Amino acid sequence: MAPLTPTRFRLPRGACADAVLALGTFVLLAIAEGQRPRSGEGSMPSLIVSWLLIVTVCGALLFRRRYPATVGWFTALATGVYYVLSAVDGPLVLVPIVALYAIAAQGRMRLAVAIASAMVIGVGVGAIMTHSDVTGTAVFMLTGWLVAVVALGSVRHGRVAYAEEEARLRATEERLRIARELHDVIGHNISMINVQSGAALHRLKKDPAQAEAALSAIKAGSRETLQELRATLDVLRRVDEDAPRAPAPGLARADALVASAKLAGLAVRIERTGAERALPAQVDLAAYRIVQESLTNAVRHSGAGQVTIRLAYGDRELTVAVEDDGRGPAARPGRPGGGSGIAGMTERARALGGELAAGPRPEGGFAVRARLPYGITGERWSGAADDQGPAGG
Repeated sequence: MAPLTPTRFRLPRGACADAVLALGTFVLLAIAEGQRPRSGEGSMPSLIVSWLLIVTVCGALLFRRRYPATVGWFTALATGVYYVLSAVDGPLVLVPIVALYAIAAQGRMRLAVAIASAMVIGVGVGAIMTHSDVTGTAVFMLTGWLVAVVALGSVRHGRVAYAEEEARLRATEERLRIARELHDVIGHNISMINVQSGAALHRLKKDPAQAEAALSAIKAGSRETLQELRATLDVLRRVDEDAPRAPAPGLARADALVASAKLAGLAVRIERTGAERALPAQVDLAAYRIVQESLTNAVRHSGAGQVTIRLAYGDRELTVAVEDDGRGPAARPGRPGGGSGIAGMTERARALGGELAAGPRPEGGFAVRARLPYGITGERWSGAADDQGPAGG
């Protein structure tokens, strides 16, 4: 037997909601207005005018989203005329109140206050001139209701504006994240390909075997670049799916970075300390990208010959240090928010609640040190004993 899927009741929205509101208000008014012929109150012309006002005022709700100001003033004035002509105290006042709320919810507070003030003044002046049974208490209560409606509309406008701002911020952060990923993927691999192609050209005649090895590394690096680009673009195309098909890169692929750097002329080694553990995906990706970017900077900027990568697994955080013996200028930080160079690495660390420092070492060379907290999802890795110890070239 197939499981029953619960159905959720959804309120109508947009033009459909306006139609339901207009129809419901018209039904209430028709019930109240229908009592007039039985009681014998009012003449036939006043009845006809009252019904025309009811139909037009309720119908105006259909246009409250498109022409809020016009609907607000029209419903307020027409409702005033209705109460002057009609002997029945019907609920037509609900229509200008709804229009008033819609205006305030759009953030047009001056217009909402002007219409509410006109309604209060009109009721007060009408009560004085016609000597009706409307008392000062009734005018005061009407003022309170209108103030409450305008306040609720203002709160609604604030919540909508806040939600829109949050959506814009999330979109901006996502764009920055994508730009950072693309920079890290393309920047590292293309830099390695550039260095290896230069080495291949230099050794092509003198040492064909090494040139062939460099060309093989170029082929492998370009294939990896295409794979990562496809994975990133695939995530962008499948925005409605829960997770990407391919896992994000992590420190498990650090040895591949070392091998690529060795082919570019760097002597790289990895030193691991502490009990290794399965890292949260975001921490694992950030650590991988920091190591990747640091190796790229060492190849492109520092003129380093040796690089040491230190991974320290603490109880609450992972410490990543990449040190080289370069003599050239340090990697230049990118523009703020640009997701390049040291700025991009710093943003990754701060996004996880950690920190990153980069600069020249006293003994020479350049160093990048990052602290990446695990959060609450880090778990010890059962295979840590098999993978401890230095690795790399």
